[in-house]
Amino acid sequence: MLMRFNLRNGLKAFFIVLALLSFISAGPDETVYVTNSGTRYHLDGCSSLRTSQIAVSLLDAVRSGFIACAVCRPPALEAIPDGFSYGELYRVNLAGLRSSAAADTSRMLRAEVVGHVDGDTVRVRIENPPPPLRVIETIRFIGVDTPETVHPNRQAEYFGQEASEFTRFHLYGKNVFLAFDWDLRDRYGRLLAYIYTEQGHCFNAQLIQEGYGHAYLRFPFQFTEEFRNLEQDARRQQRGLWGLIN
Repeated sequence: MLMRFNLRNGLKAFFIVLALLSFISAGPDETVYVTNSGTRYHLDGCSSLRTSQIAVSLLDAVRSGFIACAVCRPPALEAIPDGFSYGELYRVNLAGLRSSAAADTSRMLRAEVVGHVDGDTVRVRIENPPPPLRVIETIRFIGVDTPETVHPNRQAEYFGQEASEFTRFHLYGKNVFLAFDWDLRDRYGRLLAYIYTEQGHCFNAQLIQEGYGHAYLRFPFQFTEEFRNLEQDARRQQRGLWGLIN
């Protein structure tokens, strides 16, 4: 009887603590976890994370439209940052896309490319940008890395100038569409985006397909498998930089 009583009281205390924890708020940099196909964010170890587990900030999770898991009860934002907005940016992960070609440019943010940095980085002007975006943004292309040309401590790499010129020729002065993924910015504050041309083509994918860069797999993104396959095909066909290497 005593053991049963203690067990009952222990379970009751556990659920009381769990309920109290559900009201705890946290800062925007708090780490939570999402999945490739889910709509909720979770604490580490939640049973809903069995299929995939992607770490994001609490702010990015909420901004992307994820809601708190009802099982593990992760924290809520303790305060809404100034300029915060929900759901105004087209995110391919929330759309559940498996192919870059399936993206809907009519839902994307329109911008003009006003500056060229190198093969995988440009500057754009956005008219009336939704918060937290700025009128002028430096865009780092998601999922692709071209040979270096502007690193302060490195010489230009093989095929870097060719890749840089390819991007300048196709994008500079042009109107483009921007789509987003899990992370909105990198550690340097650059906006992370997929660039779509007015013809509806994903320029990130085109760079890899034509051998001007390789799939950048260090961080997860929605089109990982597609971009990996595009690189393997470019290698087999010895396109661009892969022709020089092989």
